[in-house]
Amino acid sequence: MSAVDAKGVNKFYGDVAALDDVSLNFPDGSFYALLGPSGSGKTTLLRAIAGFVEPDSGEITIDGVSVEHIPAHRRNIGMVFQNYALFPHMTVFDNVAFGLSVRGVSKSEIADRVRQMLDLVQLAGMEERKPRQLSGGQQQRIALARALVTDPKVLLLDEPLGALDKRLRQDMQIELRQIQRKVGITTIFVTHDQEEALTLADRIAIINEGKLVQVGEPDDIYEHPRTRFAASFLGDANFIEGKSDGQGAVGQTPFGTIRTSGTLPESGTSVTLAVRPEKFHVSAGDPAPGAMNALTGTVRQAVYSGSSVTYLVEAGGHEFRMFQQNRETSLFQPGEAVSLTWSPEHTVVVE
Repeated sequence: MSAVDAKGVNKFYGDVAALDDVSLNFPDGSFYALLGPSGSGKTTLLRAIAGFVEPDSGEITIDGVSVEHIPAHRRNIGMVFQNYALFPHMTVFDNVAFGLSVRGVSKSEIADRVRQMLDLVQLAGMEERKPRQLSGGQQQRIALARALVTDPKVLLLDEPLGALDKRLRQDMQIELRQIQRKVGITTIFVTHDQEEALTLADRIAIINEGKLVQVGEPDDIYEHPRTRFAASFLGDANFIEGKSDGQGAVGQTPFGTIRTSGTLPESGTSVTLAVRPEKFHVSAGDPAPGAMNALTGTVRQAVYSGSSVTYLVEAGGHEFRMFQQNRETSLFQPGEAVSLTWSPEHTVVVE
């Protein structure tokens, strides 16, 4: 297995920077997500690692060796695409064996390695089927087996679960993570699905307009986003504007003084605060005496989704979104007066 490094990578298409001085380290054996909106540059970086895109400047190394002059087919990289790219006229066995066949591996070794891979993805016994006879999830697993059978140094996944329905996608997230852990291969995957990134990745790099926005472990980025973009793209967030007092509180907000445990700039500086929807506690009427952070408002909408309820609450000319687990016997209804309270630890200062 291998570590991958991107050092100061730039890629321009005309005046548009697809990658703008991107430097990232993908540790050996890690499961790393590149997360961002369409056109952010995440797929360009994946394709640059694979060898399908040549950077204008910067360097990409695998195990410390520059791959600048190594063509894609000699980089020993496995890749799975969103549409799987299986050969429709070939059997499952021949699809998985293809990479070994073109490398001149003996038939007996091919048979052993294909069998091992089909066991790994839990599709043993389906060797003679054609792709059209498989479900979407089975096709995805065959594509994964084909990518792994050549024992690549790195596995690249380009929106690997995007073509699956929600339930199957959730099931495949668990299976994919289990397979990666068994194999231990360095894996880099591209996604715009926030839940997928949080579920699968050891580390996440958020990319927007060709630039790195934030890099870190999923829980750290979610709980401590550095920018307004990171807070709103990975999950959801409510924002409050005010002025720092330099000592843990933000004044001049529509809701009075808001306290935070985050580091604040000097007194008088404009500040943006972010609060995740699930961090609010909602109750009827006025907030309890002594509540450190609180606002009162009116329920405008209640969206029931089974296990949880999303409330849209209007307060101080702002609309706040909050989630509540479905533990109550009754819901707040549109027009009801409510209060939202939250802890200073859940008030994040963002750029």
